[in-house]
Amino acid sequence: MGEKSDVLQVEDTEQLRLFMKSLLQDVCALETMLDRGMIESGIRRIGAEQELALVDRTWHPAPLSMPILQDLDDPAFTTELGKFNIEFNLEPLVFATNCLSAMQARIDALLAKLREAAARHRADAVLTGILPSLHKSDLGLHNMTELPRYRALNDALGKLRGGPYELRIMGTDELNIRHSTVMLEACNTSFQVHFQTDPAEFARMYNIAQAVSGFVLAAATNSPLLFGRRLWRETRIALFLQSLDTRQVSTHVRDTSPRVSFGNRWVDQSVLEIFREDIARFRVLIGTGDHPDPMPYLERGEAPPLKALLLHNSTVYRWNRPCYGTKDGVAHLRIENRYLPAGPTPADEVANAALWFGLMSAIARDERDIRERIAFDDVKSNFLAAARQGLDAQLVDFDGNTRPARDLILSEVLPLARSGLEQAELDSKDVARYMGILTERVDSGRTGSSWAIRSLANLKQTPGIDDRLGALTAAMVAEERRGRPVHEWDLAEPGPRHETILSRITRVEQIMTTDLFTVNQDELIDLVANVMDWQHIRHVPVEDNDHRLVGLVTHRSLLRVLGRGMLEGKNHTLPVSAIMHTDLITVPPEESTRRAIEIMRANRIACLPVVRHGKLVGIVTERDFLQIAGRLLDRAFETEDAPVDETPSNQE
Repeated sequence: MGEKSDVLQVEDTEQLRLFMKSLLQDVCALETMLDRGMIESGIRRIGAEQELALVDRTWHPAPLSMPILQDLDDPAFTTELGKFNIEFNLEPLVFATNCLSAMQARIDALLAKLREAAARHRADAVLTGILPSLHKSDLGLHNMTELPRYRALNDALGKLRGGPYELRIMGTDELNIRHSTVMLEACNTSFQVHFQTDPAEFARMYNIAQAVSGFVLAAATNSPLLFGRRLWRETRIALFLQSLDTRQVSTHVRDTSPRVSFGNRWVDQSVLEIFREDIARFRVLIGTGDHPDPMPYLERGEAPPLKALLLHNSTVYRWNRPCYGTKDGVAHLRIENRYLPAGPTPADEVANAALWFGLMSAIARDERDIRERIAFDDVKSNFLAAARQGLDAQLVDFDGNTRPARDLILSEVLPLARSGLEQAELDSKDVARYMGILTERVDSGRTGSSWAIRSLANLKQTPGIDDRLGALTAAMVAEERRGRPVHEWDLAEPGPRHETILSRITRVEQIMTTDLFTVNQDELIDLVANVMDWQHIRHVPVEDNDHRLVGLVTHRSLLRVLGRGMLEGKNHTLPVSAIMHTDLITVPPEESTRRAIEIMRANRIACLPVVRHGKLVGIVTERDFLQIAGRLLDRAFETEDAPVDETPSNQE
């Protein structure tokens, strides 16, 4: 959020007008600076922001960012929205010589420092676009970082939205949920790279950044899973769009833009076009009491901080975002690439960045206008296709031909990027290494996303989706520590090295069944009997027409009806409501497994419906707990005579 200074929600019209006045002054000042040539030119710099997820010893999210940051005491590290995330920032590097290997060396060093600090808190760090082991209950306000700016953003977006956020994503599986806070955005972790441009070339460079987005993303996907569902190859794209979408359903067809967007057209003249459009389209969400008048700075020939502009720009989330900044009193412009996921390894991340840097450099040297080579609609379609399907997408090339992404990237995109890096006179060994990583990854089809999907299938014999996702996360951490790029990773396998610690299954949602068979209260009892027989289940929840849980039919209650002869004859039409239990005992998904067992024992019941806001979200039965007990016994017998492993994954 800009420079992450203290912010506040703009709650009254006077505050709104004051902040808007400062915002307009900043835009006017930027225009003056462009006219006077006060923005740096003639040098190319690159930079990056690294976001990470924190996990505990059971591979679940660890909300420990604040104590770890205090332990680190390093300004390179900072907070993120969720307590289970951390960010660190890299110093800018001149785009020349060994900048790529220098970037990776800095990532490696900071990552090692973070992991050392995390270990002191019995935690670890993971480079992943979306942490596989996340649960929806991890996204409550209790896990929001306790700083005013995050609460202000949540309150402002919620007020503008006017209701809960609805998330609908269709992939191999389907996800359809509601959530009441902005914390869905905390699922995303990115590797955001920056490319400094001359002000006179900004429009041209920004259009190039847009044009190559689909090609770069297709080769870099690393976020195929959310809450155990197999969705897009880069699910972050859909998740980020919907988790910050403040638009409300209209009664008529009207064009409204989301705050997260790719954009709808090329830029014609300058960066001012983007800033002006975003100010015109998107309401001010948050403000700050510290937004100095830029005009005295200009009168002194100094670069103003433009804090109001930076803050507003930080609440509009273009996938390629324009950025203004100052360093050592000199102003500059850069393009921020926001669509690259974190991970799978620092080498993979720098290879992805090199692909983007190389394409930007190579196409910028071409005298032809990129707008004449490819239509904007094709560029936008490429981006969405790459997010959905990764290397399996069909993409439109610069000649207007639709081609398989893998073939296009291998035959044209990678050679073009290599030429751009070579023309920029980057170290030849660096160019060979990172382009080699990309070539082997694309040729083999082994992106981070494909590795995760194939690994999850390889873990199908591991009982319980929570165990499978924990094993996947454990394997991810182990491979990241080895440092090999993702196309060389072994698939995750079940076994002691990658097992979730079963004794730390603490919440009902980790074991509940979510693939439910339900009936309506007005349906025939015969249907319930057949469902139980066909699906080999002993409990069938009953819902009304609004999908609220109103009852439960058990195998025992059905036998009782049969014993009384209530179903004798061929013409009975007894409804489910006649035999269902209505005095239901339910639990929320966040309920502890210990408490759930106590409730079932005290009430002598064999199942608990899991309910949120009156709607059924799952069911947990005594069989689920027996399976856990059996797995714990199996684990005890398997490890009884095994040597003690002192690695972080086996210390509990």
